[in-house]
Amino acid sequence: MTTHNRVIVVTGAASGIGRETAQRLDRAGASVIALDRDLPAAGGRITPLQCDVTDDASVRRAAAQVDALFGAVHGLVNCAGIGAQGSVEQATDDEWLRVLDVNVVGTARVSRAFLPLLRRGAPASIVNIASIAATAGLPERAVYSASKGAVLALTRAMAADHVGDGIRVNAVSPGTVDTPWVQRLLASATDPESERQALEARQPTGRLVSAPHVAAAIEYLLSEDAASVTGTAIEVDGGIAGLRLRHVHD
Repeated sequence: MTTHNRVIVVTGAASGIGRETAQRLDRAGASVIALDRDLPAAGGRITPLQCDVTDDASVRRAAAQVDALFGAVHGLVNCAGIGAQGSVEQATDDEWLRVLDVNVVGTARVSRAFLPLLRRGAPASIVNIASIAATAGLPERAVYSASKGAVLALTRAMAADHVGDGIRVNAVSPGTVDTPWVQRLLASATDPESERQALEARQPTGRLVSAPHVAAAIEYLLSEDAASVTGTAIEVDGGIAGLRLRHVHD
C-alpha cells in the first residue's frame, strides 16, 4: 500500500473501526489526524483532535487546526457513526434526527469542511462507512439501514461531483463487525450468548467481521493502488450480501 507520508483524517477514531483504521494507517507511515468527540489516544504519527461531527463549528475548528499543522490533506475517512435498533413503527422522531445527523449529515459536514484541504492535496481520496444494512433488509434496523442507504447514495453523488477535483470517493460496507457498539448491543440482550450466535450464523463465514479487515479495505481505497476506483463500495461482510448458502439437514 502507498499511504506512506500521506496526511489522512479519520473521524470516529476513539474506538471501533475508526480507531483500528487510524492505528493501521499510522503503522503504514501516514500522518493521521484522529478526530472524535472523545479525545482519541495519541502515539506514533497520530495527532488527536477533539471534534463533534454534529457541530459545524467544531468541525470547522478541526479543519482549521489541520490546515495550520499540515496545509493539505490526502485522505479523509468518515468513520463516525451510531447505531439504532427497532422498526419504523418503534422509532421516534428524535431517534431519526439523531442517527441521520451523525451518520449522514455528519459525513457531509466533515467532507464539506475538509474539501478545500483535499483539493490542495490531490490526488486525494474520501472513504465513507456505509453498511450491508444499506442494501440487505435486516430486521429491527429501520433507522440505521435508512441512514446507511443515504451514505451509500451520498458516496456516489460525491464521487461524481469531485472526480474533476482529483478526489476519489468510495465506501466500505461492513457486515456485523465485532466492535464496542456490537458488544454493548449483545450485553443488553436477554440472552447475550444466543444473540451472538444468531449474529454469527447470519454471516455465511459463521463469524463476525473483524475491524482490522475493514481497516484493510479502507487503507486500500486510500492508497494509490486504488487510483482507478471511485464511486463504488467494497463489501467486507463475510458474504452476507451475495451468498445464499444451501444448508443440508440430517
